[in-house]
Amino acid sequence: MSDQAIPQPVNHIADEWCEATPVADAWNLDPNTLAPVHRAVSTPADEVERALRHAEASYDAGPWDQDARRERAAVLERVADNLEARLEDIARTDALTSGTPISVTRLVAAFLPHRIRATAADLRDIPRVTALAAGGRDVRLHKVPWGPAAILTPWNGPSFIPAAKVVSAVAAGCPVVLKPSEHAPGSAQVVVECFVEAGLPSGALQLVHGAGDVGAQVTGDPRIKVVSFTGGPGAGRAIARAAAENLTVLQLELGGNNPVIVLDDADLDVTADGILAGMTKLNGQWCEGPGKVLAPRHLVGALVDALTERIGKLVVGHSLADDSQVGPISNAPHFRTLQERLEGLRELGAVVHRPALLPQLDGYFLSPTVAVGADASRATAELFGPVVSVHAVDSAEEALRIANANPSGLDAYVFGADTDRAIEVGARIVAGEVRVNGANVADLGDDSAQSFWGPAGIGGHGPAESVRVFCGERVVGVDSPDLPL
Repeated sequence: MSDQAIPQPVNHIADEWCEATPVADAWNLDPNTLAPVHRAVSTPADEVERALRHAEASYDAGPWDQDARRERAAVLERVADNLEARLEDIARTDALTSGTPISVTRLVAAFLPHRIRATAADLRDIPRVTALAAGGRDVRLHKVPWGPAAILTPWNGPSFIPAAKVVSAVAAGCPVVLKPSEHAPGSAQVVVECFVEAGLPSGALQLVHGAGDVGAQVTGDPRIKVVSFTGGPGAGRAIARAAAENLTVLQLELGGNNPVIVLDDADLDVTADGILAGMTKLNGQWCEGPGKVLAPRHLVGALVDALTERIGKLVVGHSLADDSQVGPISNAPHFRTLQERLEGLRELGAVVHRPALLPQLDGYFLSPTVAVGADASRATAELFGPVVSVHAVDSAEEALRIANANPSGLDAYVFGADTDRAIEVGARIVAGEVRVNGANVADLGDDSAQSFWGPAGIGGHGPAESVRVFCGERVVGVDSPDLPL
């Protein structure tokens, strides 16, 4: 793969690769230079229909005995091997579509085989049928795949999110129709190739490319029994409205403006380092990243100074350069959105600091930005980039009120030297996961069961949630005339 080229995306429908339809006069661009990398593509309605028919025909809720589980786990092990052979392709494609520096996308790519193998191990080790306590009667709980699954993935996690969602659905036994973001289809293409080449059963995984019209056709179809979507709130709500007609099972991760509460005993260096790490990881383009910082009034000035000093030392550059710490924003629509959000913060009274030097390139580059002093009650829009807003508060109680008045529902952060107090404050924030004194991408625990609260979506994620999303429970057993009712 050359520095600028990504292979033209193609569909995988009914167990065969087939050309997607080019969109007239539309190209996917390199966010570093705005040079074309491939033609934008879509999938005609009749081809989407063919994929839906094949998914319905492929669904089999038959018994998943130990041999069947082992056979499917062996396929997943081959998927992991295939991914290991394509790590550099995946890393480069991620970097050229999301804009995230390749030093980071290589780490993400290297994790993919581990994610696949962990699911394979669960498939081998966790039975699909378990006996229930029923007074000596034979009563069994079956975990059964819901049926055909639509998986729609975003541009900010172009390889990891498709791989993680697809492996969970394939392990469950749901035939998958995957539609990646039209802004970053290349990484999902490579991931699907690795699955297909491993020898999946017929119909286990299909790939269709396109924009919202393709997604709407897939997610609104009654043959789809479960939808897993990560993306914007507008599309998420549209999916939920369409799903209501068919009572489709939903997992919607929609993001939000994640609050950061800085307590009065917080270590300034730990706080600044943590916020900086969170706002620049994946170029700040991750739905769990920090957004609205609520800090004691007397600490705001020093915190802003510490952040701007650190930002000024960052290397903002081409996403394929090994020394880049921050790359470009992924695509033109989101670049415009970020500019509009910053202008909105200015209108709310913010002073905007952009201290990093930008490269001499024509791409979607933005200095990591600190916007200080906007009206906190009105600064509610998700930023989703290397941007935070900072607001002065007079107490932890005021910070909690502001954080929960317009909750993100997804993630939150607390910084404080007294860990017990910080955890107590964190437990009162309306969010599925609250990180204390840090801002890593990985979940806080191996058995994380993070729910999406309120506007953040429906469902959650974590190992147990992946099983729940794609499998329903069915109880089968011997009834008893001795029961009272």
